[in-house]
Amino acid sequence: MQLNTTEIQKILPHRYPFLMVDRIVECEPGKWAKGIKCVTANEMQFLGHFPGQPIMPGVLLIEALAQTGAVALLVQEEHKGKLALFGGIKKARFKRRVVPGDVVELKCEMSAMKGPVGFATATAMVDGEVAVSAELSFALTEKETDV
Repeated sequence: MQLNTTEIQKILPHRYPFLMVDRIVECEPGKWAKGIKCVTANEMQFLGHFPGQPIMPGVLLIEALAQTGAVALLVQEEHKGKLALFGGIKKARFKRRVVPGDVVELKCEMSAMKGPVGFATATAMVDGEVAVSAELSFALTEKETDV
């Protein structure tokens, strides 16, 4: 399964400037997803992080991984139309800077589901090097109807 930005926006509620996944290149619903984030110099975070030496904030890389994992969950028929909320982050490790021009390969693999709560391992790589790794958790919930 592959998804472009328009298709991702049908699954996730995130929009510019907070949609952090440009493309899903592979996905096995409920199991794992691989995505791509193309980092560009004109993104909002680089106005202040850091002027003259732009570095992608680690929390945004974690968010990109979480959005990739959310797609893996929300493409499942039984979860369509739901919202995946961040439940937690464990063992986050930041090993390489991510800068404008980098293409970040995102992978999030579900390790367990306990009711509406999912657990995953996630890795972001650039040029074959690990940039970030973490364990993530998600809580599935219904979308509010008045939003």
